[in-house]
Amino acid sequence: MDILSILVENVELAEQTSVPICQDTGIVVVFLDIGQDVMVIDGGIEEAINNGVRRAYHDAYLRKSVVADPITRKNTGDNTPVMIHTRIVKGSSLKLIVMPKGSGGENMSSLWMFKPSDGINEIVSTIVMHVKQVGAFSCPPLIIGVGIGGSFEVAPLLAKRALLRQIGKTHPEPHIAEIEHKLLEKINKLRIGPAGLGGSPTALSVNIETCATHIASLPVAVNLCCYANRHCEGTI
Repeated sequence: MDILSILVENVELAEQTSVPICQDTGIVVVFLDIGQDVMVIDGGIEEAINNGVRRAYHDAYLRKSVVADPITRKNTGDNTPVMIHTRIVKGSSLKLIVMPKGSGGENMSSLWMFKPSDGINEIVSTIVMHVKQVGAFSCPPLIIGVGIGGSFEVAPLLAKRALLRQIGKTHPEPHIAEIEHKLLEKINKLRIGPAGLGGSPTALSVNIETCATHIASLPVAVNLCCYANRHCEGTI
């Protein structure tokens, strides 16, 4: 049977039976936008988010994949703490985007500090070569987030946020959308294929997010995600 058909069947069965699409139920990443007029009472926001994740992973019998210390590797037993990224925005609402991020693509992600003189062709060739080397280990077909600009710590966050964009929706700036198209075309010509077994597609989407940066800097990050690009959002 065609590998891509098997992956599609797996998605359909997961939806029908309400079971995880993959045994790696991820480390939970939350993008939290807090309106500057919001007042939180009866506890802290981060505490509430961690409690919610703790309950969800226990009640749904999801795999607990978080270790408390990166060296001693003792499991926390409840998939917390959550990786929370907070922004203060206008308004009186609170928005959460929840992403259970598996480790297959996360481990194959990368950051480069280019020189501005390197130019876009060097960036494109570097990203394509990176996917050629590690794409088969990231459970393709891939969704590829790219962050360009900011600083050393901002570019990877841009890349991760890029994964939230709907597949098929391009960047609003034409020159960025052109780079997305070029990357997707070149990456699919690698023919790594679904599950890394050859063929097409290797990637379903390449999404780029950008940010202002220093005159002497050109940071670029890539955050890979497998076809199970799980995330949901809610606003209160």
